[in-house]
Amino acid sequence: MHNEIQAQITRVFSILSSLGIAMYNAELLEEAKTFMFHMLTKVVEYGGSDLFITADFPPSIKLQGLMRPLGQQALTAEKTKLFAYSLMNEKQRQEFENEWECNFAINVSNVSRFRVNVFKQQLQTGMVIRTITSEIPTFQKLKLPDSLKNVMLEKRGLVLVVGSTGSGKSTSLAAMIDHRNENSAGHIITVEDPVEYVHKHKKSMVTHREVGVDSILGTMP
Repeated sequence: MHNEIQAQITRVFSILSSLGIAMYNAELLEEAKTFMFHMLTKVVEYGGSDLFITADFPPSIKLQGLMRPLGQQALTAEKTKLFAYSLMNEKQRQEFENEWECNFAINVSNVSRFRVNVFKQQLQTGMVIRTITSEIPTFQKLKLPDSLKNVMLEKRGLVLVVGSTGSGKSTSLAAMIDHRNENSAGHIITVEDPVEYVHKHKKSMVTHREVGVDSILGTMP
């Protein structure tokens, strides 16, 4: 595993160096994006949950709860920023430069969806990319209490789902939304940052809106 990834990293680093790291031109960004998609494909193949990109450390994945560096070649601050920029559109890059953080989702065709968090640490760019399973979890699989099924069929009210990072907020909400989608005829609107689970139309019509990208006004929830 490591030898294959290390060879890919060495090849890409050689190409990026020859192109000139200072200029984020289209060719450079496309090469970096291709490399990132390759890395994310490997994360899924190996059964990893997260890919970590940070300066002064090799690209690493979380596998069975443990951090595993992919090779020995550490990333420079310039290459780390380039890899992050390659996954962002111009609006997201501007948000990152203004706020020093940006959250969004990407889709690697025939592989998976991923949630991306780009941030600044000690004035350098870092990035954590988490795999989003395409399968909507069920109440039974998550062992959620049946009382939540009735809550999700209420016509009005406010339900807060809170918890620490990795505690299952997103998966629980996905299961709850899917239950309403299967059992109530209506229009479901999700407002997310970023859109993670993509719900298909079932008994309800589902509209996904992304904070900072879409406007919810006029969609008639």
